Amino acid sequence: MQYQVLREKMVEEQVVARGIKDPGVIEALLRVPRHEFVPPADRSSAYADAPVSIGHGQTISQPYMVALMTELLALTGSEKVLEIGTGSGYQTAILSGLCRVVYTIERIEPLLSAARKVWPALGMANIRARLGDGSAGWIEESPFDAIIVTAAAPEALSALAGQLAPGGRMVVPMGDLGGQVLKRILRKQDRFEPEEFCRCVFVPLVGKFGLHANGN
Repeated sequence: MQYQVLREKMVEEQVVARGIKDPGVIEALLRVPRHEFVPPADRSSAYADAPVSIGHGQTISQPYMVALMTELLALTGSEKVLEIGTGSGYQTAILSGLCRVVYTIERIEPLLSAARKVWPALGMANIRARLGDGSAGWIEESPFDAIIVTAAAPEALSALAGQLAPGGRMVVPMGDLGGQVLKRILRKQDRFEPEEFCRCVFVPLVGKFGLHANGN
């Protein structure tokens, strides 16, 4: 009961009050128990207005950022979505209730293993997960209607953008280790149109096409 009250307070004060309007996103944030994706020792901070460490140098994103990135995907329920950076599995769980199927990639095995235990316990059966280099995407399952990148990426992400279906959209924090800009990239046939939203700070995308590959 305590967590339910905290979750309702989180949504009201951190999400709705800051302009998130998509009813599906709001309902998903109310429904998914965020504390289940946080290490037991840190569950008192699960609904705080800040990222929370999940170990291995990674974090579960601030609730508002999860809500904003999800809203920018403009999901209707029929989409095939690719998530780069499973992390705790919380963002995956939010997506699970808003689309047809989620494909998610994580490079740190203990994080992926932990997330794989939580999803079934919450009745989420439309998640396909694998261990690997998320910066290269999941080419054999492409194209995707939507892609979300939950780590700081370099400006050139052609490997992922090329896996978007025509009419698809990718939400990604782009920049360097000093800070990024949250962008939505729309694919219109062979053209990619970027939109910018807000400044943000994420852990770096690691892999062949990640930040380190560009020397950042």
